[in-house]
Amino acid sequence: MAEHPIKTLKALRAAEAACRRCPLYKNATQVVPGEGPAKARIMMVGEEPGDQEDKQGHPFVGPAGGMLDKALVDAGLSRDDVFITNAVKHFKWEPRGKRRLHKRPNVYEIERCHWWLDIERRLVKPEIVVALGVTAARSVAGRTLTISKIRGQIVPLPDGGRMLATIHPSFILRIEDEAEKKAQYRAFVADLKTCARALEKASE
Repeated sequence: MAEHPIKTLKALRAAEAACRRCPLYKNATQVVPGEGPAKARIMMVGEEPGDQEDKQGHPFVGPAGGMLDKALVDAGLSRDDVFITNAVKHFKWEPRGKRRLHKRPNVYEIERCHWWLDIERRLVKPEIVVALGVTAARSVAGRTLTISKIRGQIVPLPDGGRMLATIHPSFILRIEDEAEKKAQYRAFVADLKTCARALEKASE
């Protein structure tokens, strides 16, 4: 990763708030920077802020955040020990009546925001990056990946880091069939347990 004058997470948040690298800031309420311990062993990367995140200015505080919090506990992890961020820092949406519906960021937006994720990783130095969904995996790895092929595996990154790719918790929320929803949740927790075990092994 290239060196950059930003040396602290506080300075990074200020720089992100002034970001004009892509047009998404124009329709967002505010930037949503990453949050968590400055030297967290795990960094979780989602796709982009949602409606609640955009309003509150914090990552994963909406329904997907609630699902993630529950899964972390069930996997023996604590959100307090995890640095949580997104591949894209502004909420991309389209109007549907009075609601603001999430719209997936495009390749250009992901690439323009990759700059900030690189700096986050350089500052936090996580042992494992958990990519939640295909957008996050693309941003972390720098190329398009098929989640189903690498899901739940600890894979090396070109810069020497390690990544575990899994689904985004919002995917579970969208499942209508209760049996399928429970199965996908169990699989999601299993992926997070793989991450926890990898950290335990590294500490031995």
